[in-house]
Amino acid sequence: MSHDLPKVYLVRHGETAWAATGRHSGRKDIPLTEAGEREAEALRGLLAGSSFTTVFTSPLQRARRTCELAGHSAGVKADPDLMEWDCGAYEGRRTVEIRQDRPGWRLFEDGCPDGESPAAIGARADRVIERLRKIPGNALLFAHRDVLRVLTARWLGLPATEGRLFLLATASLSVLGYDHNREEPVIHRWNITARVPD
Repeated sequence: MSHDLPKVYLVRHGETAWAATGRHSGRKDIPLTEAGEREAEALRGLLAGSSFTTVFTSPLQRARRTCELAGHSAGVKADPDLMEWDCGAYEGRRTVEIRQDRPGWRLFEDGCPDGESPAAIGARADRVIERLRKIPGNALLFAHRDVLRVLTARWLGLPATEGRLFLLATASLSVLGYDHNREEPVIHRWNITARVPD
């Protein structure tokens, strides 16, 4: 493995009230909870010692605030392609509630009515990856659970639907990169969180 190859650091935003209760919070621009703010501040330790050529964030406030509290808001660029999966008619609903009306529904296979399909969010992830592959140094991204899961699947050359395999906690850090060369994308670290005292 070459340590000279660039890496992509992925940060899921801190806790929100909807994340804490399992509600789908796609495009709803909701704030972090107090616990989420503490989680975001704790990311400073996980990111200490790493340097970044570019920092991107979703335009939604939960990602922007996490970026700020983690100490990386200087020069950050908002990227609409990093917004969370558009949940359309399922915005604010929990999976168990959706399945009462639509048994067997799965986000990564079925998408959301009046929202995005797996192919649509996969296309957004591909655009982000295309930009990332042109950056000579390390990149840091602040975004959301499901878009980062899809981005990871696409980074590895898997279909967007396989994002379902990558669990992500709030305020977690994951690192993508390469093995021997840029033709060998890999996951270096996954779903690392800092312990946050109550």
